[in-house]
Amino acid sequence: MSAYSRTELLIAVIARLLGGVGHVAVGASSPIPGAAAFLAQARSGGDTMRVTVLGSRRHNDFTDGGRELFDCAAQGRIDAFFLGGGQIDGHGNVNLVGLGDYPNLDVRFPGSFGSAYLYFLVPRVILFREEHSPRVLVPKVDFISAPGVSAPEVHRPGGPYGLVTGRALFRFDKSRARFGLASLHPGETVASIKAATGFEFDLAPDIGETPAPDGATLSLIRGPVRDAIAEVYPRFAANLRSD
Repeated sequence: MSAYSRTELLIAVIARLLGGVGHVAVGASSPIPGAAAFLAQARSGGDTMRVTVLGSRRHNDFTDGGRELFDCAAQGRIDAFFLGGGQIDGHGNVNLVGLGDYPNLDVRFPGSFGSAYLYFLVPRVILFREEHSPRVLVPKVDFISAPGVSAPEVHRPGGPYGLVTGRALFRFDKSRARFGLASLHPGETVASIKAATGFEFDLAPDIGETPAPDGATLSLIRGPVRDAIAEVYPRFAANLRSD
């Protein structure tokens, strides 16, 4: 069972970033992060990690939707969450509003919802965007929906932990307020990542190729993980291989 898809690679990469997490919440339109959360849960034995998926009936104990999610985050009871963005810059700033000079935007994105709130409160926020290009990973976002860092006097337990794309994994250094390239997905080089990235980044001293998912991991993805994510994302689950 050595062959794997890029989707399975991304699920495995994100799952590794969730090691040791007690409660991970997954928002809307997040099939790959959701599958990664279920994979991390399966690896933990299922008893030490709680996974909450908004929109799920089987994996969501909230009775008041997003408002209860926000309350839970404010109480320090969510350890990890995921954010994407139409634009992400090298300081971890996320743009979910649009392109152009606000308020006269040329392009509108879906909106911020509670991104800034959760970015401040959840300790391990993983940024995820499959597209890795200069139009997405920009030197400076057009609008800051959620800031990556805050002034030292601002109480902020949360913030960016890493950035996963279809090409690479970056880790975020809060002390330097910038990303460091941590690993390259198969087929990529440092040069190809630099060419596809609009912001500057550091290089980890031990940078290498992103580990491929092993047979045990693929069995979990194509079995219990696939079954769990199918409740909310049936079309996504149908496209995952089954053995």
